[in-house]
Amino acid sequence: MSSISAGIRGHVVCVPHPAQGHINPMLKLAKLLHHKGFHITFVNTHYIHTRVLRSRGPNSLDGLPDFRFESIPDGLPPSDADVRQDVPALCDSTSKNCLAPLRNLVSKLNDTDCSSNAPPVTCIISDGCMSFTLEAAEEFGIPNILFWTPSSCGFLGYMHYRHLVERGLTPLKDASYLTNGYLETAIDWIPGMKHIRLKDLPSFVRTTDENDMMINFVIRETERSSRASAIILNTFDLFEQDVLDALSSLLPRIYTIGPLLLLADQIKDERLKSIGSNLWKEPPGSVEWLNSKEPNSVVYVNFGSTTVMTPQQLIEFAWGLANSEKPFLWIIRPDLVVGDSAVLPPEFITKTEDRGKLISWCPQEEILKHPSIGGFLTHGGWNSTLETVCGGVPLISWPFFAEQQTNCRYSCIEWGIGMEIDNDVKRDDVEKLVRELMEGDKGKEMKRKVMEWKTMAEEAVKPGGSSYQNLDKLIADVLLAGNV
Repeated sequence: MSSISAGIRGHVVCVPHPAQGHINPMLKLAKLLHHKGFHITFVNTHYIHTRVLRSRGPNSLDGLPDFRFESIPDGLPPSDADVRQDVPALCDSTSKNCLAPLRNLVSKLNDTDCSSNAPPVTCIISDGCMSFTLEAAEEFGIPNILFWTPSSCGFLGYMHYRHLVERGLTPLKDASYLTNGYLETAIDWIPGMKHIRLKDLPSFVRTTDENDMMINFVIRETERSSRASAIILNTFDLFEQDVLDALSSLLPRIYTIGPLLLLADQIKDERLKSIGSNLWKEPPGSVEWLNSKEPNSVVYVNFGSTTVMTPQQLIEFAWGLANSEKPFLWIIRPDLVVGDSAVLPPEFITKTEDRGKLISWCPQEEILKHPSIGGFLTHGGWNSTLETVCGGVPLISWPFFAEQQTNCRYSCIEWGIGMEIDNDVKRDDVEKLVRELMEGDKGKEMKRKVMEWKTMAEEAVKPGGSSYQNLDKLIADVLLAGNV
């Protein structure tokens, strides 16, 4: 990938939402822009900054002379725990408490005495749900690009939250509406979305509270997107074409530059590659274990960084995997089970010790590219969905919250790469779906489809491909517009 000349580069401040699934793609984007010649300041919250230091080592955020890490408070009470933060509390707090610290940081970065002769800040790129940055960018007279890290189909669902409220579809009348079939209501009026039910839209609509914090937060953040200098989406055009056409009529300056993991793979700078963002330590051994397995034989199980489940759900998944008799690599975070530690029955451990491996975290992108992986049991977050496409691996989806429900619907219906498992998970269903995924006709068809999408994703990031060109357009149209 070519780099622009050092003489005209700018200084980009990147502000991710403080959660693993948001930080990862923002860091890839930051690395791409650094490779293109920009000075980068990557701004985590104090909580996230400390967690990365704990998981990756005390020097892991030293950065480079022109790729620096800073942090600001999130406004929540201090905590030393390595657990996910409460999503509504975090969204509420960052929107109310982070503007002033960010403003002060940009002022400091613009003071050459304090910023090691770095160029002044020329642009802010922030997560779409960290739109308080718009005020800071306006004060400093610089562009602000919003990077919406969900799928485009999920983002389009969020963009219609206000219409769902106005039509009386949410909030729900009472809790019975969660189970009485109401969520099957067809939503056939959103341009660009076909065969969608209320249950397929991002899950924050499943509330009975007319003052629900997340509904109002999403409405506010999506509507503020029109003030951004541009919108970035981590997707490629052919994957979500109808959705992207609809979004482009709502927000005209959209740049699709995904899959970012494939674009970032083109960077050869080992210094940049060594900069990571995992919030949990990655114990060694998972890749070595996979090396001993047959091609396409292993089920990879990972419910991401945010999903939590009950002890009973954990046990149902465990016995379903055991009874499938397939080799599996299962990632079990320390905070996976609600209010408890993740404890598996000794009988399960004994039954599966010769074909199962349990580990607390792993390098997922590397795992999904491994030839022994034949299927992925996942929560269906957007990073995981893109990573499974780029790895050519079909999936079983157990969506937890947010736009994971939308991703699941698209994976199963539109893209033909997945099967859904019911939220009320039962071991017999897990066993049946895992067997179908790994050896059934449906599994073979899903494998064929995901390999087709993999090829298209790879074409999009090659020189001349849509995402490759869109990254260059973003730089020319926005990042360099005031510097040339």
